Amino acid sequence: MHWRKSSYSGGGEGNTCVEIAALPTHIAIRDSKAPARGLLAFPAASFAAFVEAVKRHPRPAG
Repeated sequence: MHWRKSSYSGGGEGNTCVEIAALPTHIAIRDSKAPARGLLAFPAASFAAFVEAVKRHPRPAG
């Protein structure tokens, strides 16, 4: 499984965010600070809809 970190992971080791991995039918997500603790997996279409919703309604700064 190939894990990718968010481009917003911060400096240094970049371990202050989440990582994702594409599986054949799902997207896996894990905490980059504790990768051995497990992962969550969501159907790829559901994850794509979530990402699009976040892009349309970003969290306000501050």
